[in-house]
Amino acid sequence: MKKILILGAGTGGTIMANKLRKSLDREEWDITIVDKHKTHYYQPGFLFIPFGIYNKQDVIKPKANFIPAGVNLIYSDIDKVVAEENKVLLEGGKVLNYDFLIVATGTRVDPDETPGLKGELWHKEIFDFYTVEGALALQEYFETWKGGKLVMSIAELPFKCPVAPLEFVFLADEYFTKVGIRDKVDITYVTPLPGAFTKPKATKMLGALLEEKNIKVIPDFYLESVDNKEKKIKSYDGLEIPFDVLTIVPVNKGDDMVERSGMGDDLNFIPTDKHTLRSEKYENIFVLGDASNIPTSKAGSVVHFAAEVLFDNLLCAIKGRELRAKFDGHANCYIETGFGKGSLIDFNYETEPLPGTYPLPGIGPFGLLQNTKMNHYGKVIFRWIYWHMLLKGKELPVENHMSMAGKKKS
Repeated sequence: MKKILILGAGTGGTIMANKLRKSLDREEWDITIVDKHKTHYYQPGFLFIPFGIYNKQDVIKPKANFIPAGVNLIYSDIDKVVAEENKVLLEGGKVLNYDFLIVATGTRVDPDETPGLKGELWHKEIFDFYTVEGALALQEYFETWKGGKLVMSIAELPFKCPVAPLEFVFLADEYFTKVGIRDKVDITYVTPLPGAFTKPKATKMLGALLEEKNIKVIPDFYLESVDNKEKKIKSYDGLEIPFDVLTIVPVNKGDDMVERSGMGDDLNFIPTDKHTLRSEKYENIFVLGDASNIPTSKAGSVVHFAAEVLFDNLLCAIKGRELRAKFDGHANCYIETGFGKGSLIDFNYETEPLPGTYPLPGIGPFGLLQNTKMNHYGKVIFRWIYWHMLLKGKELPVENHMSMAGKKKS
């Protein structure tokens, strides 16, 4: 019997397990998925926890709930991949052989990479919201905070969900307005980017929204260290920014297993063909989602769109055919902007976010680069779609490749 091995039972790995099990003959193909954690986290929901919109139970479910019958689920740490021998070593010495390997081990935050970040103020006055622990600690802190300098900083590129820090400051503006202390809170958005986002039209729209909400932007800030005693962040060129409370996106890195396997770059992301999603080095290894180094957003929508391409290409590889499906870097991100409104961006490798309507030309119902209530509803309803449709590999009414229909170029 031939074997497909999936490393990582997060969004990408779970989607692939469901799609492959439905399509491949159970008498011919054994499918195994490995992950060290038993809990599946709805990571986009972490953003809402500090503001009391979601609680922990809203963002967790057992991973086993989403792995289909006929797929072997193993809970274990992964030691390393021995690609030349088509095998994976698990913690404790167990060996798993494979004919095809899908690496979907994602990315993780590593606060230890930044000097001073994980010091005496960690989860006391310095917080992340990219872990459920950090989000919960920040929620508790905000409940009694009386105001001061709130700094939202990004340690380094790339990082998961590039719009999340923007959403955080928008929601902070709403939260502190509603609790009556917005006039006592200075909100500053600190980014290594030259503006609010990576692309001109989106940067213009989001920058105007930040200005409207009296949120200061400090661009081109490359974080060097955090001073816990003086409560300042310092850049490599000597700029210092004081804070009373610091929220930060720590350095994002691929799984340590990637480093032990000798498969990754300096940040443990795996060099991957950006169109076929096959490893640049190994023909029987495919890489999905945040684990890869492809030049697009590390976001759930990208995993969903890329999974369709990887699925088609893996079936081609199984049959010994040329990989025909091409991923275009399609990303689609709802941006919560506060007070019951949101924006939406849709883009790919070649095309920046443009104004228009989505997914139906002229109809929508969602507005691209617009700040609307309907976009907010799209953000909210996605949690249900994620748990009940996306993870189970069900078809969604959106195209995998970005369409120009409904978009305005000028």
